[in-house]
Amino acid sequence: MKNSNTKLILLHPYIQKQGSSNRLWLLTFMSLFTLAFLLTIIYTSGLYVYSTATTTATSTANTAATITATNSPMPTTVINTLLHYASKSNDTFKMSYSEIKPISDVLRKCSFPCNFLIFGLTHETLLWKALNHNGRTVFIDENRYYAAYIEEKHPEIDAYDVQYTTKTKEMTELIKVAKEQIRNECRPVQNLLFSECKLGINDLPNHVYEVDWDVILIDGPRGDWPDSPGRISPIFTSGVLARSKKGGSGKTHVFVHDFRRNVERVCGDEFLCRENLVEESETLGHYVVERMEETSFQFCRNNNNRGVTSSSSSSSSAANNSSSYSSSSKFVTSVMGVYGIGAIRGCIFKAQL
Repeated sequence: MKNSNTKLILLHPYIQKQGSSNRLWLLTFMSLFTLAFLLTIIYTSGLYVYSTATTTATSTANTAATITATNSPMPTTVINTLLHYASKSNDTFKMSYSEIKPISDVLRKCSFPCNFLIFGLTHETLLWKALNHNGRTVFIDENRYYAAYIEEKHPEIDAYDVQYTTKTKEMTELIKVAKEQIRNECRPVQNLLFSECKLGINDLPNHVYEVDWDVILIDGPRGDWPDSPGRISPIFTSGVLARSKKGGSGKTHVFVHDFRRNVERVCGDEFLCRENLVEESETLGHYVVERMEETSFQFCRNNNNRGVTSSSSSSSSAANNSSSYSSSSKFVTSVMGVYGIGAIRGCIFKAQL
């Protein structure tokens, strides 16, 4: 007897296909997700690189434009305007247009940044600072109180004081001593910071001696009477600074104001040298002094003793004229003793600065 309860179990193939299809969809989804992720990374990286490059280029362009604008010379119209109004001032001690113009022309042609050293705080102080646009401008003055006053009122002015030990009436003896020590303390090429030469200025800040000065103007200290300090030291110091340059241009333009006076002419012949005098007027001498080797022990190539002769004559002239100076000298000395030179100079320049 056959068993009629036998049951057959059939597995439908749809179940296997359904599982396989799910795995396939999952694999496809993961592949697409991975591809999208990679594309996103690549696209983002490209944007970052492009953005960085654009920012860098823009920043470089802006910096270059700023530097160009900063280094650009002052417009000629502005310079001429400054010269005009400075020379038309009512100040008794001002420079004339014919005196200011040669200095301005040299500053205009000076390579950037121009290093400008001035002996004397005068009516033209702010003018020199403005004309040497974006350059280094340093002032040296005999009166520390007046230098401090100017720096306080005009913080952009860089001024230092120096104590002069020379006197105008001692010029002949001082030149003689300098010649005797020309191979030692008073040699033409040296760092004056370590010098004991009586004519050299050695008490300024260290960096003043390290700068390669392109232009030097000597318009101080006072030199109107025998006991005044005179400009012997500034002229000697300028000659040494010009010959001792380490870098920059090999030439230094040195201007000497009040060139009609004996001290300025004689010391100019001795330490800046007649062969270097390229232009002169009654009130302004313009020298171009070249750099020298350390082994050089002679200020002038054409050493014809012209300065010695002039020195002797000017010394006797000063002696003969000392009586004419005596009354005014006594008056000025008495006023300075009571009020101080700072008060006098403050009254002279306060209205203009």
